[in-house]
Amino acid sequence: MVRIISSVSNPTIKRIKALYDKSSLRKSSGEFIVEGVREILRAYQAKYVLRQLIFNPYITSIESLVSIFGIEILEYDIIEVNDPIYRKLAYRENQEGLIAVFKEKSHGIADLKMQTDSSLYLVVESSEKPGNIGAMLRTAEAAGVDAVLLADIKTDLYNPNIIRSSVGAAFSTQICMASTEEIIAFLIQKNIKTYCAYLGDESQSYLSQDYQGNVAIIVGAEDDGLSIQWQHPNFQNIIIPMYGKIDSLNVSVSAGILIFEALRQRKATLS
Repeated sequence: MVRIISSVSNPTIKRIKALYDKSSLRKSSGEFIVEGVREILRAYQAKYVLRQLIFNPYITSIESLVSIFGIEILEYDIIEVNDPIYRKLAYRENQEGLIAVFKEKSHGIADLKMQTDSSLYLVVESSEKPGNIGAMLRTAEAAGVDAVLLADIKTDLYNPNIIRSSVGAAFSTQICMASTEEIIAFLIQKNIKTYCAYLGDESQSYLSQDYQGNVAIIVGAEDDGLSIQWQHPNFQNIIIPMYGKIDSLNVSVSAGILIFEALRQRKATLS
């Protein structure tokens, strides 16, 4: 069904704009905004429930939507808006003429599925910068990580900046959100080898570790690192050696280095 909205004061337009801007509304409604063809398609293919699809006919067309999503897309609530309304809503500078409203999925630890007996997890504790979270989701997806576990996340998973910086990996990656205590209990119960990026006297180089089998790599907040709860006798502290004057890396860079070292070892065993 296609309907036309031509006023910026329309309640639907106001609500869509509010979903962009207000985390509280996203949480209370269980809905969020996705912008861009690639990201919307990934959410759609990942079986997120599509509520509304808004398009700008000056940039894209109904025929293009059918070509991208299939004829079944016409069964949804499709809204045609004029150029001024679309530009008021659009978050991106490079506009593709398409915005969608989706329903959130559940990301509780009870929903977490272990894919194999050789799963690789990334755990991110207390991260609050959407760009870093999005970048880590993108890296994790690219490396084939089985799940990303967000411990005590300090921001909204469906923040537009997370979705944008993840380039849609937020939808194609299995994500779990839980407390640090719950995730530690899960790792111990499942007997998952756990490597914590932590600067300490007993920390060992990440290059000297064995990342075969069920493995979790843990990274902490951008400013404070990992909480003391991760100092557990079953877990190994690891560091990335620094050779310059800078003594730390951006958390998303660190996560990428650790993930791809684990992937290198695991692929080498399979080859």
